[in-house]
Amino acid sequence: MSIYINKDSKVIVQGITGGEGTKHTALMLKAGTNVVGGVNARKAGTTVSHTDKDGNPVELPVFASVQEAIDATGADVSIAFVPGAHTRSAMIEAIDAEIPLLVVITEGVPVGDSAEAWAYATEKGNKTRIVGPNCPGIITPGESLVGITPANIAGKGPIGLVSKSGTLTYQMMFELREIGFSTAIGIGGDPVIGTTHIDALAAFEADPETKAIVMIGEIGGDAEERAAEFIKANVTKPVVGYVAGFTAPEGKTMGHAGAIVSGSAGTAQAKKEALEAAGVKVGKTPSETADLMREIIQGL
Repeated sequence: MSIYINKDSKVIVQGITGGEGTKHTALMLKAGTNVVGGVNARKAGTTVSHTDKDGNPVELPVFASVQEAIDATGADVSIAFVPGAHTRSAMIEAIDAEIPLLVVITEGVPVGDSAEAWAYATEKGNKTRIVGPNCPGIITPGESLVGITPANIAGKGPIGLVSKSGTLTYQMMFELREIGFSTAIGIGGDPVIGTTHIDALAAFEADPETKAIVMIGEIGGDAEERAAEFIKANVTKPVVGYVAGFTAPEGKTMGHAGAIVSGSAGTAQAKKEALEAAGVKVGKTPSETADLMREIIQGL
């Protein structure tokens, strides 16, 4: 089991012919992902050449639209490698086609565009789950990679991981590679994102293969505080947490657009306290957090 993606997921790539799309399509195929085609209106009717995980040649068709790609391939997941200025229209197109899962990797998407796309998905009945933007995507090790996480960091195991930070996703997977992961999802650090910590926590709680959960947050906003309330009320599995930004100066916007601290709200300390009050063990560093998870796994 896993959350959101598995070996049967049929994936299309919006922006398959661009530089990032080309590079990461190759890496996703190498990871075993069932990539079935791509979208670029200007190159519809052509194919792109890649190799699968066994080194066999693959010709992937390029379609004019997400709807056309779904009709031809039965795709149920799309990943968007589209420049920030065009991301909103790519998201709207995927939502109109009602693809069940859309992963948006793009960084620097205007917040207004993200908010508009998110509101549009809600208006259309939330038939499309959005992950991102500005995220590393999702990996179910050994089955499917829909994103940019290095597929060889860690194998299959009982830990579910949800993280705001891409690099900390990779670090935590590497730290706990000897145990492994059911699914790791990077939700992105922008102020407006599709899938939240709470969504992922609920999915991991419902997944029988996930035995324990690591949640990585960072300063800014109140997502971690809200997640703490959700954990207290709804999550029976052990959760360990890490909050990036203990040394961040107040009032300064950090690397992620969402990471701004005002007063005590949004500080790493406030988030740590909220999580601990919900029974979550919180590490002061990623390595300490990994050690907390090791202790939990050993005790299961």
